[in-house]
Amino acid sequence: MAARQDGVGRDVTDLLMGGVSAMFATMFTNPIEVVKTRLQLQGEMKARGHHAVFYKNVPHGLFVIARTEGMAALQSGLPAMLGFQFFLNTFRLGVYRISERRGLTTDKSGRTSIIKGATAAGIGGALGSIAGTPFFLVKTRLQAQAARAIAVGHQHQHAGTAGALADIYRREGIKGLFRGIYPQIPRGAVGSSSQMVSFTYAKEWLRAHDVFVTSPLALSFAGANLGGLVMTLCLNPFDVVATRLSNQAVDANNRGRLYRGMIDCFVKMVRSEGASSLYKGVGANYMRLGPHTVLLLVCWDQLKILEDYLRK
Repeated sequence: MAARQDGVGRDVTDLLMGGVSAMFATMFTNPIEVVKTRLQLQGEMKARGHHAVFYKNVPHGLFVIARTEGMAALQSGLPAMLGFQFFLNTFRLGVYRISERRGLTTDKSGRTSIIKGATAAGIGGALGSIAGTPFFLVKTRLQAQAARAIAVGHQHQHAGTAGALADIYRREGIKGLFRGIYPQIPRGAVGSSSQMVSFTYAKEWLRAHDVFVTSPLALSFAGANLGGLVMTLCLNPFDVVATRLSNQAVDANNRGRLYRGMIDCFVKMVRSEGASSLYKGVGANYMRLGPHTVLLLVCWDQLKILEDYLRK
């Protein structure tokens, strides 16, 4: 019986718990993702002070979008974002949990190993990012679509998630659906490694100092806040580049009109917009990742506790 519980069935459960937890969190944080996407596209390939500023920050962006396009616009690209988060975190959290259960993330003393933990989280994050790339591509284009008065970046004019996936496949083939995949891999690996290791270490430190030891929910909340901060600082440059590559217009040969690839995008952004452009939308990213990380990891921890309880 024990072997059956720790076999493939339990691994599948671990994978699904990660995806479901992420979808739950996304329902609440997608409006900030919409603003973040537009902040990252605002002033594309233009020096500071030489472009219109429609979105000053997250609160201002939320207000401008709601006033100009209506409240529903704050949930633009939600189905695509749910798909991306499901695939990303099914692998990201699932692989980490499977590795954790098998003792692959700890050292001889039983404490989390930075190298082992980061490796497990990084592999899961990279796999999840690859699987979710088509949905990230679509969610970026849908969230960039805006009323002409406040539009930033290229406007693709897709009609919903299913329509966008069909349009891209028809015009660009399978390769087109995975446009922007190269920055997605380090984005997922670096973001996942930094988040999971900092989250786990924060909880271990709090337990060692008898903080929140009687409250699993508070322990998860405190650890998730630190995980969200570290993750934001590590992944933002890759996130901006992934957004730019996903949203750029393509020519008749399906080649990007602005950037040839990840490295070209990094170089052109720094040259045209300055090094600070790599941290465009960082405030919005944390304002989304902070609550998202808290909701995601708290939900994930509670599902793990429930699973352990049901298996007794």
